[in-house]
Formats: sequence, structure tokens, C-alpha cells
Amino acid sequence: MRLIRYLRVLGIFVRASISAQLEYRVNFAVNLFGSLLLAGGTLLGITILYSDGTRLGGWSYRESIVVVGLFTLVQGSIGAFLYPNLNKIGEEVRQGTMDFNLLKPVDAQFLISSRNINVFRLTDALVGAGLVIWAASGLENASGTGALLGLCLIVTALTIVYAVWFMLSTTAFWFVKVGNVTELFNGFFRAGAFPVSALPGWVRLMFTFLIPVAFVTTVPAEAIIGRWNVGSVFGSGVAAVLLLGVSRWFWTYAISKYTSASS
Repeated sequence: MRLIRYLRVLGIFVRASISAQLEYRVNFAVNLFGSLLLAGGTLLGITILYSDGTRLGGWSYRESIVVVGLFTLVQGSIGAFLYPNLNKIGEEVRQGTMDFNLLKPVDAQFLISSRNINVFRLTDALVGAGLVIWAASGLENASGTGALLGLCLIVTALTIVYAVWFMLSTTAFWFVKVGNVTELFNGFFRAGAFPVSALPGWVRLMFTFLIPVAFVTTVPAEAIIGRWNVGSVFGSGVAAVLLLGVSRWFWTYAISKYTSASS
């Protein structure tokens, strides 16, 4: 019953966001054009790297396009769900309006994570999904099983990004202005547009164990192209569950220390 209640609340948030933003429908075309330009710029860079016929980190051109597509998809999800919600935590702590979220009869973390949705940024996700489908359709080892596993790993990837971003935003209870920190993470995340195996060894280790970028784009791409291994899939699931649990604990600890800006 509680799950149904939260799904209903989420549905209300979605409908309210769509109703408010569709008043400016030209923005959809503008954002779609911007998404195509962004993906086109990344594709141009990949095409230049492959212009001499070499394989980038053991990945073919189409295989790398799958990674680019996943990067674009996840970036669109960040713009649609994380930016409109989590980046407001610092502002609400500073102004004292966080109190109202904590007093609502729903879980505060759920509330501040899902209130607003920028539906126009979903154009990035659509473009990314289109790139993945196009690139994977021309690969011999791509299969329905791999696509299903890749879909599951995309869910774990989004969970990892949410957990890390949420923890960074939660530090606003102590530091208030954390916009630069989340932008720094976003900068590191841009490395996910390329297969991790194409990066230098020490960078590869950093983006696998310290900043889990590899689990966000490369591991799901490996599943889609039929190159997955049990260790990577298991590691992605463990990282998602662990980081989500830590983010929940960190949030609980933060609000236990919160005394309100108006106190």
C-alpha cells in the first residue's frame, strides 16, 4: 500500500511538471536541436579518433557509439531528474525552506528527489537511446539477452549516479553552496563518453574504483554488445546497492544534525 501511495504522489509530480512546461512547447524543439548538436559533437570526436581505422581500447567504431549513446542517455536523465531537484537542496537549507519538506507526510528524500522533472531534457535520453539502438543493430554479437541485461545495468548506472549526486548535494547541510562540487562530478562524468579501456591505466582504475564512471556507461555497453563478464555485472549491482544505502544513511545523519536556518 505504501508503494502505491508513493507511485501516486510521483504521478502527481510528473503531471504537474509536464503541464507547467508544455506551456512553452517551442522549448521541446530547441532542446531536441541542442541534444542533436551535443551528440553530434561527441560523435565527431569519436569519428576523428577512428579515422585511421584503429580500434580505440579494443572497441570498434559502432561499439564506441553504443558508449556515446549511453552517455547521452544518462546525461539526459541527470538533466531531467537530478538537476531540477538535488541542486536545490543547498538553496532550501540556506533559506530555511527545507523545514517544510521534513514536515510533509512523505519521506523527505523521496520528496526532494522527485518533485520536479525537466521533461525537455528527456530529449537527450531519447537521442541517446536512438544512438544505442542504431549502433547495436549493426553488431553481430548483440542479442536480445544482452539488450535485456544492458537495460538492467542502465538502471544500476542511474542508481549509482543518483546516489553519488545525492550525497554531494546533501553536504549542503554543512557547506550550503555545493554547486561547484556537483559540477566537478559532472566534469569527471564526461569521461564516460569513451570506453574506460581506452584510458590510461591509472585513470582507468580511478574511474572504476574511486569515481565509478565505468559502471555508468562502459559496463552496460559491454552487455549490449555481447562482451559482458560476471565480475563487471556483479560489481555494478553491488556498487549501486552499496552507494544507495550509504546515501540513505548519509541523508539520515544530515537531517539529524539539521537545526534549521530559522533556529
